[in-house]
Amino acid sequence: MYNFWNEELGIMNQLSPCGGTCNDHFVYWWHAHVIDVLADGYLRTKQRRYLERIDRVIGGVLQLNGSTLLHNYYDDMEWMALALLRVYDATGHARYLNAVRTLWESIQTAWNDHCGGGMAWKKDQPDYKNTPANAPACILAARLFQRFGHSADYDWAVRIYEWTKSRLVDEETGFVWDGMNRLGDGRIDKDWAYTYCQGVYIGAGLELYRITGRSAYMEDAVKTAQEAIRRFGGGSEQPISDEGPDDCGLFKGIFVRYLRDLYAMRPDLKVVRRTLLINAQSLWTSGRDGRGRLARSWGGPVETEVQLSAQLSGLMAFEMTASLLHEPEETSDAITRRRETPG
Repeated sequence: MYNFWNEELGIMNQLSPCGGTCNDHFVYWWHAHVIDVLADGYLRTKQRRYLERIDRVIGGVLQLNGSTLLHNYYDDMEWMALALLRVYDATGHARYLNAVRTLWESIQTAWNDHCGGGMAWKKDQPDYKNTPANAPACILAARLFQRFGHSADYDWAVRIYEWTKSRLVDEETGFVWDGMNRLGDGRIDKDWAYTYCQGVYIGAGLELYRITGRSAYMEDAVKTAQEAIRRFGGGSEQPISDEGPDDCGLFKGIFVRYLRDLYAMRPDLKVVRRTLLINAQSLWTSGRDGRGRLARSWGGPVETEVQLSAQLSGLMAFEMTASLLHEPEETSDAITRRRETPG
């Protein structure tokens, strides 16, 4: 708040320090994660100031996005819907659920026959299909089914998951590729390796496991998590590698959010717990400055100009890990009891 809040616009500045020119192009999807992080703060503290700030951010987004939460990018709307559904869960206020339902109705138009199905990345490029447009949509559909029991939402979740697994997941390793047909040539971008693709696919598997209790979904999530930790680091004594500036600065935070969900359901996965702790501790020790700004590289140093995307990722690392510092590792009996009860 101290470093990024823009009182006039009702959003977070994209840079700290801003210098007055950092918001020339409004980045909608970063603010979906602003809401997610504020929701984390509310759930941890129950302080209403977080909810008040969420409402201010929603107002700022509406002001800068043509008085609507609808958007050209399907994945951006999915991030927003997931964040607002969490706020609805925390408050029960119908206005958040109404916004989610409006977004979900538009998101469903992303599905088309290009590439054998799947959700398009954006409305003006319907033949490009990628993980960030599919796995979050699966998570959203599954969570809506869990809350309201509409079979159509369950059908959506399964269909999107099956398409994603068959097209964008390496069968042998569980590694998740970013997308396919970006250039209209049908090619899979196997050279685009990002943490958040792994995170949202893990999250999709977990949500379907919660619904069905089918071990295959959990096995998929574990397989992808283990391969991602192996590839990106974090399972040793080094933090996950820096993925780059701008949007890439947000990817690690999304990854650790879903790693935390996995560990909550599978506390026997010590490598996941260790990964979360190593990264947060490295960032706390080496990747923050005296003003609370967080480095894009979780091993530091802090950049002269810190992007909001990097700040959000770092906050997610702290929020997802803080409770682990006070939780004893579970006994084998406790782990067995939890694993015998899906969800």
